[in-house]
Amino acid sequence: MVKEIRPAIVLAIALAVITGLAYPLAMTGIAGLVFPRQAEGSLVARDGQVVGSALIGQEFKGEFYFHGRPSATVTPDPNDSTKTVPLPYNAANSGGSNLGPVSSDLKDRVTAAVGTLKQENPQGSVPVDLVTTSGSGLDPDITPEAALFQVPRIAKARNLSEDRVRQLVADATAGRLAAFIGEPHVNVLALNLALDQIAPRSPR
Repeated sequence: MVKEIRPAIVLAIALAVITGLAYPLAMTGIAGLVFPRQAEGSLVARDGQVVGSALIGQEFKGEFYFHGRPSATVTPDPNDSTKTVPLPYNAANSGGSNLGPVSSDLKDRVTAAVGTLKQENPQGSVPVDLVTTSGSGLDPDITPEAALFQVPRIAKARNLSEDRVRQLVADATAGRLAAFIGEPHVNVLALNLALDQIAPRSPR
């Protein structure tokens, strides 16, 4: 009986070593050589300090920065482990709100967000990605329309012309991959870093 079982045991061990150790190590090594930046998490640095990743959004508040797509991610409530509290762009707990199109909570939240944005730019049409969350809650990009909607606020806060800020958005807009995959998009972190380069925040 041992003779019949031994090949199965050897095969199981061999497959475990190949698929659980050798293959992941080989792929990690190849990725590090061919795509070193991506293999390390597409980290973004400013003045030698890592400030984020091009793949994971982060929350920007206030009038001085472009805002990203809302995030519905949460974290355990420190006061009650059976509950959760909002923590936007929580990479340890990626997920959407799971609210459906007939949800009153979703309707109320979107209506409130639209009202706030309309105060910011009364003439503009509010882009949908500025009031709805993504499935992951970690989306680092917004549409060019969402970035352009925020131009008047940014220009006023940074004492820049709107044309200068629009040009900054145009420069930061990435097109479709291979000219037909995906949609044009703007990385919010990269855009805000470029904004800081041309017009550093001045305290008020």
